[in-house]
Amino acid sequence: MAEPQLVDPHDPVMTGENSFLRLSNDGGASFVHRTSHWRVLWSPAGQGHVLFIETPLLGSVPRIYADNAGVARFLQHEIETLLYKPFADESLPIVDAKFERGGHSLSTVEERIGTAEGAIVLSWWNLMAPFVLTLPPGALNRPLGVYSTFLPAREAQLTVNGTSATGKVILQDRFGRPASSCCLAWSETWTKPQ
Repeated sequence: MAEPQLVDPHDPVMTGENSFLRLSNDGGASFVHRTSHWRVLWSPAGQGHVLFIETPLLGSVPRIYADNAGVARFLQHEIETLLYKPFADESLPIVDAKFERGGHSLSTVEERIGTAEGAIVLSWWNLMAPFVLTLPPGALNRPLGVYSTFLPAREAQLTVNGTSATGKVILQDRFGRPASSCCLAWSETWTKPQ
């Protein structure tokens, strides 16, 4: 019997979390509110938190909040360009922010982002069964691979300075597993070929 491969042959790009929240007013044809929340535990740019957000509650262009600007630019250049190009625009300014998690994964998880402009709160609850996403480099025509534990939410909310966003969570299938447009994505590692 052949020995199992115990070490992934690819090099890590970053490890941490990348939870997201996307709310729709038209049944999922488009998303009027979109967030990409990163908690980076390790990367070549260090560690830190970043929120990429696009919502009418903050105007018509994407915004970036971070406690480590270098990590934000690293994520834009390396990963967000593969996920959602408007978040990868490096001409966007980075607003200094403080990040805090509340709740827990058996009820409601909250990510709170505080800035001089006010507060943003992302909330996920009524979570579905978790599953592990395994995409090596080259999958989906992406140069990077990703391994992540998804905890999809049936319900979620975005609040900006006390105003809750309109829009609904969209239930959707992800690679044959029940999921939604709003997921906690924990234990996430992005990889590249050696």
